[in-house]
Amino acid sequence: MKSRVKKSGKKDRKHNGSRPLKRGPRAGHMDDIRENEALKTIELFSSLSQEELRQVREKIVIKKFKKNEVILHEENTSEYMYIILDGEAKVIQVTGEGKGIIVTMHRTGDFFGELSLIDGKTAPATVKASRDTVTAIISKKDFYALIYSQKKVLDNLLQSLSSRLRESWQRIQMLNFNDAAQRIKMLFRMLAETYGKETPRGMLLSIKLIHQDIADMTGLTRETVTRVLDKLQKAGEIKILENKFIQLNSEFESIAL
Repeated sequence: MKSRVKKSGKKDRKHNGSRPLKRGPRAGHMDDIRENEALKTIELFSSLSQEELRQVREKIVIKKFKKNEVILHEENTSEYMYIILDGEAKVIQVTGEGKGIIVTMHRTGDFFGELSLIDGKTAPATVKASRDTVTAIISKKDFYALIYSQKKVLDNLLQSLSSRLRESWQRIQMLNFNDAAQRIKMLFRMLAETYGKETPRGMLLSIKLIHQDIADMTGLTRETVTRVLDKLQKAGEIKILENKFIQLNSEFESIAL
């Protein structure tokens, strides 16, 4: 990696101790069709033709991260954008009291780090792999080459940034609730937009959530979350399944967004 990327100043912490990166078509045993199919699932590249996807493949680097390994450190000035090809990652911010809050979750198909490439500022949060994760990495130079040469990539990027801005507004609204149950219900509504699956028994949140995750995302204590979830289950509004997925039953009284 050091022979490929040269940074001035501080040591590049995010790649410490990591495995070597592999460029484009040499990044595994997937053939061109499978690589294109993988990239086609990424929102940023979903509108591209097969030839345009091939051009993207030539610009990406594949990197693997182990569970709980930091992908991007807070306050790093990143020179790369990261795309999750397979896996999950948590975006964590540390409060003034030293408490880590999960700002959002990234899953397969999501990307992050592009804001630092656009404004040159440091990363506002730490991104950590929730499980073993495979990412595609694009350098700042290649990122700009893509958005300048591929209008469809730029259009998809603007759509994604708009969605994230609206999500931030919703999160601010959620944290303004003084009532713990309202916060948790609104969180479930927000998660349903991304992870929700309609079933005969109600909306299923297809994301594994432990009580501490919910506490971190709502700014509540784990004990408070446990108490509220127990109350919601007894009222028949939700059901926590064995795989830690949460089912929002028809009795679930959601908070309007």
